[in-house]
Amino acid sequence: MKVKPLIKECSNLFAADKIDNLLTEKLNSNQDSIISEAAEYLKLLHAEQNISIEDIKERLAEIYCSVEQTGTYWQTEEEIIYGAKLAWRNSTRCIGRIFWNTLIVRDLRHLSTAEEIFEAIVEHIKLATNGGNIKSMISIFAPKQPGKSGIRIWNPLLFRYAGYKQADGTIIGDPEQIELTEICQKMGWEGEGTNFDILPLIIQMPGEKPQLFNIPKDVILEVPITHPELPWFAELGLKWHALPSVSNHSLEIGGVSYSAAPFNGWYMSTEIATRNFGDAHRYNLLPIIGEKLGLNTRSKLSLWKDRALVELNAAVLHSFAINRVSIVDHHTASEQLIKHCDRELNQDRMVYGDWGVIVPPMSPSTTKVFHREFENRILKPNFFPQPDPWKGFKRAEKCPFHA
Repeated sequence: MKVKPLIKECSNLFAADKIDNLLTEKLNSNQDSIISEAAEYLKLLHAEQNISIEDIKERLAEIYCSVEQTGTYWQTEEEIIYGAKLAWRNSTRCIGRIFWNTLIVRDLRHLSTAEEIFEAIVEHIKLATNGGNIKSMISIFAPKQPGKSGIRIWNPLLFRYAGYKQADGTIIGDPEQIELTEICQKMGWEGEGTNFDILPLIIQMPGEKPQLFNIPKDVILEVPITHPELPWFAELGLKWHALPSVSNHSLEIGGVSYSAAPFNGWYMSTEIATRNFGDAHRYNLLPIIGEKLGLNTRSKLSLWKDRALVELNAAVLHSFAINRVSIVDHHTASEQLIKHCDRELNQDRMVYGDWGVIVPPMSPSTTKVFHREFENRILKPNFFPQPDPWKGFKRAEKCPFHA
């Protein structure tokens, strides 16, 4: 089909507000999904970015021709930049979406080797860390091609601490990372055996073996945890990395999937103190802190867990503040989400949310977001979790590096 006749047909579809059903009878189910999602996304660009209807029609015609020939299409830089921002705005599990339009988007789709991608990730870490004044950033690598696997970063976050299971059943480090730690070790990595060994990155290109890369220590900003009033807190030897960059989600924009698109904001204190440090299946620090505080840890009536949790959060907030590293407390983050909801409502847009996730895990009823109802509707563009790439290797009892 030639472009000009298609533009005319697109015009009719726009006029009839049937863009979602564009040429469905002419495409197979996979292509139809791509065209439909592309059309929906272009309609958003028309509405929110003031792109003319004529430009939208012509672009839709180009997309149709490309999908018909190749099964997919190459998005413009403008399309992925705004799409990445919308993905953050649509993320129902994120409480910090008020800053969605400030996201810095790096278009790195031209990179074709694991080595190049690793160098770009190191650059991302430097730029986003910004000496502690964290910048929200996403680095987007080449999209998945039809019928093929995409680029994968095996690590759930760019920074995660290793977990070492000991012969007696005890664990040094982060219990949540035991499986990935063992995979790294099978691939030749050797940690120092401390509670806070940064795991290397595993990057896998489509159809290739995964490769392991050690992150340079000089680009990793970590914050030692101390307490403003309790000197013994420093003796616990706690620390946490400054940059929370998710690296195992797929970015979906207009029918195109980017399986490697690490992105970051900055930490909310409860993510570190309440979950990473406090959860029983993670570092499980509440019993230690409770005892140090002289609390009765044998009785639930003493509320020792609650009191220990408050001091742990106070320590994390204090430590990031004195080291001038960006962080937000759960009360401020909650107020920011409510403000974001009001802003979006003024634009005739609803804010959807996964209530069980966006409500802070500490003193939830004291935050404003606790008292707001949310519909958990998933819109696109958005970020979606992906299966761990090594699961198939584990079932086959093969080392992923040599499989």
